[in-house]
Amino acid sequence: MNVVLRVVVDHLATPVPTGIGRYTRELTRGLIETAPPRCAVEGIVSALPPEKIDDLESQLPGLAELHRTTLPRRELAAAWQLGIAPTLANGMIHAPGLLAPLVKHETASDGTQIVVTVHDTLAWTHAKSLTPATVAWNRAMLKRARKHADAIVVPSHAVAERLADIVDLGDRVRVIGGAASEDLVVPGDADARTERLGLPPEYLLTIGTLDPRRGLTDLITALGLPGAPDLPLLILGPDTWGELAVATVADEAGLPEGRVRALGVVDDADLAVLLDRATLFVHPGRQEGFGLPIIEAFRFGTPVVHSDDAALVEVAGGAGVAVELDGKGYPERLAAAISSTLSDPERLRRLGVLAADRERAFSWRDSAERVWQLHADL
Repeated sequence: MNVVLRVVVDHLATPVPTGIGRYTRELTRGLIETAPPRCAVEGIVSALPPEKIDDLESQLPGLAELHRTTLPRRELAAAWQLGIAPTLANGMIHAPGLLAPLVKHETASDGTQIVVTVHDTLAWTHAKSLTPATVAWNRAMLKRARKHADAIVVPSHAVAERLADIVDLGDRVRVIGGAASEDLVVPGDADARTERLGLPPEYLLTIGTLDPRRGLTDLITALGLPGAPDLPLLILGPDTWGELAVATVADEAGLPEGRVRALGVVDDADLAVLLDRATLFVHPGRQEGFGLPIIEAFRFGTPVVHSDDAALVEVAGGAGVAVELDGKGYPERLAAAISSTLSDPERLRRLGVLAADRERAFSWRDSAERVWQLHADL
């Protein structure tokens, strides 16, 4: 094997599962599966304990080698932020996030190329959604990427446009989206899981936190309005955000106790059951980077109502019902869209067909092949 692509896979080892971690796992698997002849994929991680190394390797079968740095994650992130990368900063490097050894290099002379991924612009547009330390780190790493990255991958044209308003990256930006995981399938024990999860016969499903930019408060408020559908709302996410609790927001919206329920983090099998049996999936986000949950809902032919955030409109491709964000009355428009969709069986059926068809436009194999091509072009 003459060509090695090293992927920074440290996001797979975070204490709490994250969207970037899921992206890292699926993209790396795709890169391994689509590796051209005489090419191999290796991983780069921080100084993780042996048990985490074993778990990470089990998630990435076919990984040629896993390079363990000498620094733990926090120290590694700080070192790379300062441009200190004494090792593992050469060759072809692909970072599924901004965590990368972004240092000065000469691609033409030694073949080193570094590609990073920017999933969103929250550190600039919605800084209050993140911790001050995260905001500072992201801003610093983007400055390093502007100086030293050979290419910057973004998940959508919407993020590319927002990023262009923040920093001039020239012609280095490439739009390469994600897809639903092939592991996301309805399990054989779906009925038992339905009972354990306490799923009602019909329900609305959403994902997110009470962070204002996720639109969850707007959705809960919508369900308390006169004429809104009387269906339970299940949330894939935590029941609190800071000092704010889902139960409090629901109570203020006039909803009875138990009408809105947060499920926290669920595994892929439970997620598949929840998506498959949902009457309607609602994504009310006010600013998103990609909209993977919509694609995951589409995988099961589940009808979707979503905001007209640019990234969500881009991903849905007309297969969902878009609700205008701008101006007053967003909860009222959400309620109207949900009610009109649920009251029309033919519309629900048609949305289900469009959803399943749209989902087939996304695949991790395609994304991985485009990443390989990007590195070949460099």
